[in-house]
Amino acid sequence: MKITDIKIIQFKSHSCTKADHIGHQHPCMPRPSNVSLLAIETDAGVTGYHLSSEVIYNVKPGVVIPETAISQSLKDLPPVALQNTTNAAHNIILNKIRPVIVGENPFEREKIFHMLYKMQRSNNNAGLTDSILSRIDCALWDLFGRYCGLPVYQLMGGHRKQVSAYASTMVGDHFPGGLSSPEDYAAFAKQCVEEGYRAVKLHTWADDDWSGDHVIGHPDVDLDIACCKAVREAVGPDIELMVDCFHYYDRYDALKLGRALQDLDYLWYEEPMEEYNVEAYKWLKSKLDIMIIGPEVAKGKYWTRAEWMANHICDISRAGVGDMGGITPVLKTIHTCESFGVPLEIHGKGAASLHLMAAMMVPGRYYERGMLHPFLEYDALPPWLNTPVDQMDSQGYVAVPQLPGLGYDFNWDYINENRV
Repeated sequence: MKITDIKIIQFKSHSCTKADHIGHQHPCMPRPSNVSLLAIETDAGVTGYHLSSEVIYNVKPGVVIPETAISQSLKDLPPVALQNTTNAAHNIILNKIRPVIVGENPFEREKIFHMLYKMQRSNNNAGLTDSILSRIDCALWDLFGRYCGLPVYQLMGGHRKQVSAYASTMVGDHFPGGLSSPEDYAAFAKQCVEEGYRAVKLHTWADDDWSGDHVIGHPDVDLDIACCKAVREAVGPDIELMVDCFHYYDRYDALKLGRALQDLDYLWYEEPMEEYNVEAYKWLKSKLDIMIIGPEVAKGKYWTRAEWMANHICDISRAGVGDMGGITPVLKTIHTCESFGVPLEIHGKGAASLHLMAAMMVPGRYYERGMLHPFLEYDALPPWLNTPVDQMDSQGYVAVPQLPGLGYDFNWDYINENRV
């Protein structure tokens, strides 16, 4: 079997989120957007797919999200003309990757992964990110599953049919009644528990405040502590809680927050400092008993995760399909964690994450479901799918897709009628 072509199908949708200047998503009123479906075609008539959006947000009835700056740190900035770079990733896929992998055997995923990641070294391929590699790798796994008539997790030797989910909040904002205060977080966490979640992870504020005489801009660590305390009081002692805070605290604010989380019996504490600062994490881990998890987005794929474990700076490793270049490098990380005896938590939602969790023999305690916000409905069925990817039951479990490949059940009528 040979790869004959890579195609990108774009179709119309809407979005109810908008990124701030750091890149974190926040709610907004519905606006037009496009969804991309990457297709890898073969001479055997089997096609593998990667879908850029597996969920759709809708604004809850009666909610009007003000058209103001997403975060306070943006409020006083002058308007800037923006360049449209929507198709930059598509250009990389079609003009850099397509010539390299057309003609290759799609089952030789290891070969293709190594060919592509080695291309990343060159400045001429600077746009070839791990996120783009992930789209290719996931589509190849989907193709293999469709060819075999099996879901991907079974191809990896997995056995779990469902996994526990935690509610993963959006990053803190400045919308009253949203995630603007400890009281807002507490109310929303309580709502998540009522919906069936047995664990909640807080993404607290990430505004880097450079006003006045702030030499190193960062949020208010005391506000983070107040937020974590309010949530613990709201949900009680039996709900597991985790924190993913601002990622660039200095070691002393990171220690202050970590000690507060220990006292509040939080389960884990995600990379509160620069991920490349190994010495700072060695120091922090020596001071705390709470489990430290990371790295999340640090470059270097599974080699960087191995260095964190070898240097004893994490209690739980972290790997995401989009962060590392696909299912293939996350599988390598899972096996590395097995050899170190270190748990691994998968970063991010989606079909690929569910299949990996179903195949993991290291914990893997929770599936990250979200990002969630009081203003937005997460559970609406995207019109381009006939069945949802990560529907959760009343006990907080998400079923692993059972259709061949990654489990996408496409509504081709909608996709074809709304093509761009």
